[in-house]
Amino acid sequence: MIPKSTVLHYLREVLGLEAPDVKPWPRAKELPYFLRDAFQFSELELLGRPVVLAISRAKDKQSLSDIRTWLNKVMAVAGQPAVYVTDALASYERRRLIEHKVPFIVPGNQLYLPDLGLDLREYFRRHVVAVDALSPSAQAMLITALLRQPWQADWLPSKVAADLGYTPMTLSRAVKELTAAGLATAYTVGRTRWLRMELPPEQLWERAKPALRTPVRRVVWVEGGHQGLAPSHGRMAGVSALAHHSMLAEPKWPVYAMTTADWKAAVDAGVRELPMPEDGAQEWQLWSYSPALVPDSATVDLLSLTLSLQDKADDRVQLALDELKGQLPW
Repeated sequence: MIPKSTVLHYLREVLGLEAPDVKPWPRAKELPYFLRDAFQFSELELLGRPVVLAISRAKDKQSLSDIRTWLNKVMAVAGQPAVYVTDALASYERRRLIEHKVPFIVPGNQLYLPDLGLDLREYFRRHVVAVDALSPSAQAMLITALLRQPWQADWLPSKVAADLGYTPMTLSRAVKELTAAGLATAYTVGRTRWLRMELPPEQLWERAKPALRTPVRRVVWVEGGHQGLAPSHGRMAGVSALAHHSMLAEPKWPVYAMTTADWKAAVDAGVRELPMPEDGAQEWQLWSYSPALVPDSATVDLLSLTLSLQDKADDRVQLALDELKGQLPW
């Protein structure tokens, strides 16, 4: 369950409020037991309006239809807005909740409170949604740090940059981006510069997502006779990688990821791009950073994979991405 302090910090950061006076919602005892088991209920005032926060306790995924029904029960008892609070929502889930005007908060990611009026939503978009995107190098360094096991809040950006083949200038820019975005704090020990993550990895990932972009720059199609070449230059990616990590069926055309430099080497070795897919073809994604951030893996890393597929309008893919969350190292 999301700590209440995390929710309050997010509201203060986004809305510029003083510390809200949060207290347990006294009428929670009037709700059925299953609702009290599903949520922790708190009451606070936002922009002069009392609201009830229904903070999800569930470890397993709750259906959107259940959430809508349950919040309606809470609102019927409360006579005031009830806001669903959870640690993560897929993009298609956010769209559906917004379509049905269900208020929700995902700390570090998104806030939707239709009952509190347009001014609040405009303020939110101006200050939170309009986040500059991280450069591909900064994104790759952040994801590498997030996926390190065991998790270490303090890390050496110079070591990560060297492993990724980045120049000192690229390293310097990436560090500036990560600190300016509030994702890390820089400090120096002797002559060595360190970065410190001030949040645990799951919360940091949610905070960073508005500034992250798909690593896929371009998609090319090639003949299927290059199976031996593709894995040597890249990793299994896209729906192929998602199928590898979930119950999703394999796609018609295998998908691999590689850098543009690897693509050039493949072209020099005789690989030619097809004008369109054909029987036995392969889909090769050209990435803006290395698809091999995690060593000794047959697929691209799970965070980059999520970013590459998060806007795909296929409910089967979105459900498989939800399944993928259970495999993240946190």
